[in-house]
Amino acid sequence: MIKLKDNDIRDVLLNDLYTKHSNDTNTKIVNEMGVLHGQSRVDVAVINGVLHGYEIKSESDNLLRLPSQIKDYNLVFERMTIVVQRKYLEEVRSMIPRWWGIILVTSQNNNINLRVLRKGKKNPTLDPFALSSLLWKDEALEILKKRDLQKGYLSKPRKVIYQKMSESLSVAEIKYFVNEQLKSREDWRYLE
Repeated sequence: MIKLKDNDIRDVLLNDLYTKHSNDTNTKIVNEMGVLHGQSRVDVAVINGVLHGYEIKSESDNLLRLPSQIKDYNLVFERMTIVVQRKYLEEVRSMIPRWWGIILVTSQNNNINLRVLRKGKKNPTLDPFALSSLLWKDEALEILKKRDLQKGYLSKPRKVIYQKMSESLSVAEIKYFVNEQLKSREDWRYLE
């Protein structure tokens, strides 16, 4: 049997997600979305009022980066799902937080199947600074301007602007602004 690779699974996952959200103009699906300015990249992100990340672990992968990915994803994703083959299922289950969802990937007769083993729940602890850092500097400044909080921040480094956002706005407000901004971006994969 041929070993599946990430891209084999990604194609099936994307097809499933596009089908699921085909009638929802309020949903954006992004491949390889960087978080914490590229420190980690989630395989697929679905943005539609909830920021939902999907991390794929095929049998061709190893789990060396997973601990740092878990740490990074836990800061910004309201929902997280790991898409994993049986080879890593038990090890992954012991590593990920209980609120993460699990999708099992199986392959039979050249068909790749996805089966939800655990639906997952909302992340209990989002980090306002990390969430703010999903924005580009000019986007974050625009949000501060809308709240009349930009005075003295126009020429500051982006980290200072994210800090101001995280201190001045609630997590719910930041989540809303980030969601709206990410959904409206064009060509943003190349501009990160």
